Amino acid sequence: QVQLVESGGGLVQAGGSLRLSCAASGLTFSAYYMGWFRQAPGKEREFVYGISWSGGWTDYVDSAKGRFTISRDDAKKMIYLQMNSLKPEDTAVYYCAATTVWGTGRKNKNNYNYWGQGTQVTVSS
Repeated sequence: QVQLVESGGGLVQAGGSLRLSCAASGLTFSAYYMGWFRQAPGKEREFVYGISWSGGWTDYVDSAKGRFTISRDDAKKMIYLQMNSLKPEDTAVYYCAATTVWGTGRKNKNNYNYWGQGTQVTVSS
């Protein structure tokens, strides 16, 4: 049984930092591209950051550029999202997810095979 379990969310003031973690089990972790998505109330779930199975390349949205960093540890089956300079608009439930899709489809939430339950990030102004 595949499980993805996120942790590290919380309440932080604007300008602060959080580090999200995602622990994977039940899958050949090194074979999956791993992504972080977020969903704010009333909005669609959106791609934030992703990392390839080798860790050799990453993808991100403009709003994350320069503020967020993704990393993975295949030995521990973990991925991380370091979020700095947080803004109120970063408030959302953050999900990690796994896909075997190549190419630009990896930013599409519909192409992901497995999802975690999410962790809430709230940034106060």
